[in-house]
Amino acid sequence: MEQIHRCEWAGPDQIYIDYHDNEWGQPLHDDNKLFEMLILEGMQAGLAWITVLKKREAFRAAFDDFAPQKVALYDDAKVEALMSDAGIIRHRGKINAAIGNAKAFLEIQKEYGSFDRFIWAYVNHTPIINAPHSMAELPASTPLSDQISKDLKKRGFKFVGSTIVYSFMQAVGMVDDHMIWCSWHTNNRK
Repeated sequence: MEQIHRCEWAGPDQIYIDYHDNEWGQPLHDDNKLFEMLILEGMQAGLAWITVLKKREAFRAAFDDFAPQKVALYDDAKVEALMSDAGIIRHRGKINAAIGNAKAFLEIQKEYGSFDRFIWAYVNHTPIINAPHSMAELPASTPLSDQISKDLKKRGFKFVGSTIVYSFMQAVGMVDDHMIWCSWHTNNRK
């Protein structure tokens, strides 16, 4: 039996292992899922990612399964309902940002045909394959994430700083930052 090697951040928690093995770093092209990851990465700001993962199902229920066309229509009453939902991260600024981001997301879809087409153009529709040997080699941001962050902010997005954008890029597979020795690194996948 072949031995499995995982990036050290996956740790012993099953929720992290499942996320690492089934999602992180794998190219994602579904617009609703891209919207979900963009919002969840923003929600994570200042918190541990495991906090977001543990609340993910509650977020999906509270945010209409991250359908941007629904989130864009949220009003003050919905914001108050979300603020009283103990299952999610109750941060008014982040909730309001999610609503504004849904509106900006829909504008990009209208302009480009899909958010996928827009966001993946930054990497020429091909993942950037890195070869880190340790977590210390992973950057918090890059010149590319700086540019994407700047461009998203110009389009009205909030909670899309360069660090959040780079984390999003890793999550949706625009960048493969699995350790070079990880079984899930692009070069090691069967």
